[in-house]
Amino acid sequence: MPSSPTAEIPAFDRAGFRAVVDQLVAPYADEFDRTQEIPAATLREVAKYGWWGAALPASVGGAGMDMVTLGELHEEVGRGCSSLRSLLTVHTMVTAMVHRWGRPELARRWLPEMASGAALGAFCLTEPEAGSDAGSVTMTAVRRGDDYILDGVKVWITGGQSADVLLVIARAERGLTAFLVEADREGVERIPIDGILGTRASMLAEIRFRGCRVPAQAVLGREGAGLMLATTALDLGRYSVAAGCVGILQACLEACVTHTSRRRQGGRLLREHQLVRRMVTDMVAQLSAARLLVRHSGELKDRGDPATVMATFVAKYVASTSAMRVATDAVQLHGASGCGPGSPVGRYLRDAKVMEIIEGSSEIQQLTIADDAYRLGGERLAAAAFGGRPS
Repeated sequence: MPSSPTAEIPAFDRAGFRAVVDQLVAPYADEFDRTQEIPAATLREVAKYGWWGAALPASVGGAGMDMVTLGELHEEVGRGCSSLRSLLTVHTMVTAMVHRWGRPELARRWLPEMASGAALGAFCLTEPEAGSDAGSVTMTAVRRGDDYILDGVKVWITGGQSADVLLVIARAERGLTAFLVEADREGVERIPIDGILGTRASMLAEIRFRGCRVPAQAVLGREGAGLMLATTALDLGRYSVAAGCVGILQACLEACVTHTSRRRQGGRLLREHQLVRRMVTDMVAQLSAARLLVRHSGELKDRGDPATVMATFVAKYVASTSAMRVATDAVQLHGASGCGPGSPVGRYLRDAKVMEIIEGSSEIQQLTIADDAYRLGGERLAAAAFGGRPS
């Protein structure tokens, strides 16, 4: 069972994040992966450091982190356990949307508990036939007096097994609409999803809504604004995933430097072989590039610059594809030991593949980035990417 760090640890800087992850998360990540869950005790320990309310202001009990610091937090958590980082991601998405668009009574009811980690959130967008194309959502929300009746199925919901509150995107008369729904409300059924390739401890679920009645006050923003809310939430989620991929890159590099400094082949340490050094060099380069792209995206977010949206697409694309390449090399360098049960680098590889799919697959990223390139043109694209104004 993880124990709380005994030393006083800075709450909101990279060194503090790393220290907590190294004591409470990383040593147990393989066990989390094996059992396909993160114990409630670990989630409570994490709550002590304010991580569940990281992006919320202090006025509602949050930590008030800026986006750059939030990226560093999610990078360090991703280095230790992508499943925990995934839970933090979706919870952060939900809290941000409730804070920005929730009615005052809804915010008062949920934000303090969500900021403290007493109540955890999950984001319910994906359906069996609606993944990257959010506009294809078919779940319905029919108005009945002062209530809405929700019917439909959501799948691959991170944290869906244990979440207390669900941010649900459904189709109402005026279009897609966002609802905040208590997970224990009548008409909500949760079915655990086991055996997923990666992020196995993120407690995925299929969630079925059958005649689930929710009050009109549960609507975030207004009826018909759900696609805008979902897009905003996904931008934040994409940023977190990109940061988590940087964490995977860092973990792979550290594992490979350690392994190749101990393992011998042909009478020499692996680190002395030129091809091994080339692979390690590529890891360093890809890690450095991805980290800078994520930081740049966070800086644009902190400035309120709309260029952050495309910068986040680029950061997520580069970070996730790099994580997959580097994790593949990490397994290769570890040989048979990298393929065995309980292998951290094997887990990094499985998690990295998931990162290429969630929050917009690599192919969706490519289409989006290319479309923007053709829209802006070469020099204007470069200016926009770095926060300048296209002429």
